Amino acid sequence: MDSEEKKSDSGDRRDFVGKCAAGAFVGAVGLAAAGSLCGLKPSVLPDPSEQFKIGSGQDFPVGSVKVFEKENVAVFSEPDGLYAISLVCTHLGCIVSLNAKEGQFDCPCHGSRFTLKGKVTRAPAPKPLPWFKITAQPSGALMVDKGISVESGTKVVV
Repeated sequence: MDSEEKKSDSGDRRDFVGKCAAGAFVGAVGLAAAGSLCGLKPSVLPDPSEQFKIGSGQDFPVGSVKVFEKENVAVFSEPDGLYAISLVCTHLGCIVSLNAKEGQFDCPCHGSRFTLKGKVTRAPAPKPLPWFKITAQPSGALMVDKGISVESGTKVVV
């Protein structure tokens, strides 16, 4: 090889290495910019509210039951007040259905059964259905808070 060919080869290699370095630099700057933009959006979003309106006391005549399917909650009206109970089975989280004919909740997944007060009458559910807090707003509207469990038997008088 003569000296001119050697210079050409080394020049080609230098050009190649220079282009690789420039590409790596541009890629690193691009990744840094993308990372900065992603940092503007929170990676953890707040949970949706566990509270929802159910209406007013007049919407619940004594002896009535209203099922709020979207929220998986049933609200019962009795002479001594209202109570809200979860429709999520305590076994594996299936949604129980109200069996008004037999006066119970039935789990379609594994056969658990609950009284209308949430007590387990047939396993495999390990514990009763939870009751949720009901509060009356100053406007007269009633709210159920699924984030606050109350003791079984806790009712609100309207």
